[in-house]
Amino acid sequence: VQLQASGGGLVQAGGSLRLSCAPSGSIPGINGMGWYRQAPGEQRELVARLSKTGSKYYAVSVKGRFIISRDNASNTVHLQMNSLKPEDTAVYYCMMSNWQDDYWGQGTQVTVSS
Repeated sequence: VQLQASGGGLVQAGGSLRLSCAPSGSIPGINGMGWYRQAPGEQRELVARLSKTGSKYYAVSVKGRFIISRDNASNTVHLQMNSLKPEDTAVYYCMMSNWQDDYWGQGTQVTVSS
């Protein structure tokens, strides 16, 4: 099973983008979904995470600007990114986990121009 991410692109500061990520097949027992990002020369960092109970975690740097959500019917996870800043520029990766494994998407580039 692979995760397919979409929605990245180039946007001006203050703009918005919506990332989406869906599995190519069935992943049983998903207990968490999340978005990570990695800027050039930086370590990959957790941006937002959604647990199976619905609890949400946001990195301090994106809190109040980004919203993570899930479409239960399709197991698609979204990341609505508002008020984007140049420092949000990175490759964004989606992740889904169950009791067996972590599944990762291929990454989608988000570039925010000043």
